[in-house]
Amino acid sequence: MLEQRAASFTRRSIKTQSKADGLRLALSMVDLTTLEGADSPEKVRSLCRKAIRPYEGDLDRPVPSVAAVCVYPNLVPVAKEVLDGTGVHVASVATGFPSGQYPLSVRLRDAAQAVEAGADEIDMVINRGAFLAGRDEEVSDEIKEVRSAVHPAHLKIILETGELGNYDAIRRASDMAIEAAASVGPIRDGEVFIKTSTGKIAPAATMPAVLVMLEAIRDHYFATGVRIGMKPAGGIKKAKAALHQLVMVKETLGDDWLNPKLFRFGASSLTNDLLRQLVRMERKRYMAAHDFSEA
Repeated sequence: MLEQRAASFTRRSIKTQSKADGLRLALSMVDLTTLEGADSPEKVRSLCRKAIRPYEGDLDRPVPSVAAVCVYPNLVPVAKEVLDGTGVHVASVATGFPSGQYPLSVRLRDAAQAVEAGADEIDMVINRGAFLAGRDEEVSDEIKEVRSAVHPAHLKIILETGELGNYDAIRRASDMAIEAAASVGPIRDGEVFIKTSTGKIAPAATMPAVLVMLEAIRDHYFATGVRIGMKPAGGIKKAKAALHQLVMVKETLGDDWLNPKLFRFGASSLTNDLLRQLVRMERKRYMAAHDFSEA
């Protein structure tokens, strides 16, 4: 039933102005990311410039900046220097990304140092080994400590859904992450997100997995009135897929979540396809992939 419900969102018809609005909205929700061993200050500066102005050409309506640039902690100062005052946030992965298997003291120091360097948002990974071994209290305690260490920066909790085994486990991990973060102190809207994946494991942001997490967010909102954010990451490469995700958000959580403060895409390769579709709609022709910069 979950998979059938998720598939139904892909059959909605979105055309003309609604499609153009959806493409711009999706672009404003992207966390433009580089998490490679070859990352350099020059690459991060270039990515930041693209984040501020994703498209250099002229369109009838301006193209929005993306929501954030996500980098490794050692490159946070570089991103902060370029993005300061632009409205584009600096995000950083931490807590032993992508495995989450480092000693807790190392993971906490990793996260705290990223915030000290200027990160507005921290994407943490849970210890999936502990979760799959049934040590829920250990995982919950670690989330609490990380949230305390990074506050007031926003926290995105990566579940790595592709490693959790089934939808019941994804729902249990979602509930546990939300409850652990909420137990530390009051949460302002969008101060805490749950996120599907590091982008290093497949499958990642499948429609059914995202739907499970959206339903956990919905039930928490009904119980508490607190809006938790959602970030699907990994495998969303095409504009059409992004629009399907937005339809699912609208019909599961409502219009309040259709903004970058509560919904993000962790999908850098998505950016250029969104731009390509926007240009096609206005100029009535497809641009080649090489017409758009990677960074």
